[in-house]
Amino acid sequence: MAVTFKDYYESLGVARGASAAEIKKAFRSRARLYHPDVAKNKVTGEEKFKEINEAYEVLSDPEKRKRYDELGEHWQGGAPPPPSAGPGSHRGRAPSGETDFEFGGTGYSDFFESFFGGGRGGFAGARGETDDPEAAGFTHRGRDVEADLLVTLHEALHGSARKITLRRPGEPGAPERSDTYQVRIPPGVREGQRIRLAGQGGSGRGGAAAGDLFLRARFARHPDFSVQGPDLHYDLDLAPWETVLGVQVKIPALDGETSLRVPAGTMAGSQLRLRGLGLPRESGGRGDLYATVRILAPSTVSPEERTLWEQLARVSTFNPRSKP
Repeated sequence: MAVTFKDYYESLGVARGASAAEIKKAFRSRARLYHPDVAKNKVTGEEKFKEINEAYEVLSDPEKRKRYDELGEHWQGGAPPPPSAGPGSHRGRAPSGETDFEFGGTGYSDFFESFFGGGRGGFAGARGETDDPEAAGFTHRGRDVEADLLVTLHEALHGSARKITLRRPGEPGAPERSDTYQVRIPPGVREGQRIRLAGQGGSGRGGAAAGDLFLRARFARHPDFSVQGPDLHYDLDLAPWETVLGVQVKIPALDGETSLRVPAGTMAGSQLRLRGLGLPRESGGRGDLYATVRILAPSTVSPEERTLWEQLARVSTFNPRSKP
């Protein structure tokens, strides 16, 4: 099956030489535009959001970006790229000459799955299995199959159902087949957690049981939050006078917009905690949402504003470089 090349730089609207900061800014801007919660067309928005997530996952990772940039050279003139190797390969050859499995509905494109390990037909030997079917006897358990499943933070909080398709290589002399599963993503699913579909992996031989299908949850990047365990982190940008005088601000949360009070005298780097607005904890309840303060100054000011800043500089006794 042909794999369509993905131009991740075009997906984010950045130049190939874009800095990490430029890539992050472009991701946040586009992800907010196409996030399923705000997109006017939910279906189109969801697909675009997945595309942007995929591009950012590759270009924000120095190793993946380097590999992608090197890989791109092989696509000039329509030449096919070299197959990826190792356990992360989605379409690598299985032991004993078997072909691999292919997935649909995991949230990753065929290109990503093939070259960056987004989904994979896991061919590592199952319990008691060897790479040589004859050495294992006439009976041996089917191989386990594994794929990564892109999960949004809203799905991690509330749970969801997803249709996943799995194209299986056919038995000798038999055509391949494609199966569709309704997979339940449980509320509170954790990054890296595997969802098991028993008996839906590779076929067993000699009457032995089939292997299992495992879907490993991988959190989609969010334009506003980073994730640390059950806690969410948000960069809160404030003007200098807001940190000096204090302010009440509205910030995003997974449950909807929430209000946060910034005390007077708040310093840059301070973390303001909103309890119970994170992701579910394994022990019950929810983690917290932390807003990390960043103080931004205006790059340009009007003549009137400059006069006020100069007046403040004359009357203020504050010296940020004074030693305590």
